[in-house]
Amino acid sequence: MDKDALRKEWKRRLSSLSEEKRNEWLHQMYDKLFSHEYWTSSQIIGVTVSIGNEIDTRPIIEQAWKEGKVVAIPKCNPINKSLSFYQFNDDDQLESHYFGLKEPNPDLCEKIHVSDMDLLLVPGLVFDHSGYRVGHGGGYYDRFLSKENDLLTAALCFEMQLVENLPHERHDIPVGVIITSDKWIESRKKSENNRFQ
Repeated sequence: MDKDALRKEWKRRLSSLSEEKRNEWLHQMYDKLFSHEYWTSSQIIGVTVSIGNEIDTRPIIEQAWKEGKVVAIPKCNPINKSLSFYQFNDDDQLESHYFGLKEPNPDLCEKIHVSDMDLLLVPGLVFDHSGYRVGHGGGYYDRFLSKENDLLTAALCFEMQLVENLPHERHDIPVGVIITSDKWIESRKKSENNRFQ
């Protein structure tokens, strides 16, 4: 199955997940994230503002604020498919874009340099045990991660979004840790570049 077919299939599966089961898994996932060393050791957290059937990031953002962490959210540049990150403190700093995507208003937010970020939570539709992912198809995170290979990365996904292997290219960069409601999985990237060793 190619990536386009995978995207279509996993969007269908996620949309069919019951709200009760989704909420149960999300709370278990948040508990695992907030106790993980990636989270507890990080001060500046990069995370998207979720929409639709994506993993709900609002509780993550609010927990970061509660702990005094800095939340950095991405803004997409459709011309060169790049990501820039801005400090997010209040919903008034958000503006809506295509497909309902919520992004920071650069006029209202302070830009965060990638080198200052401690952890990036990477979105995706489906992941494999090596940390490779299939996203929504825009290519923004693929390009970003290929240039920022030293950045600590993690992904949250439901157990149903985890498969044994996904198609990937040589330039694809896996996430460091995958956190589900049941477990966390350390990818080869973490073992090769682990600041906690």
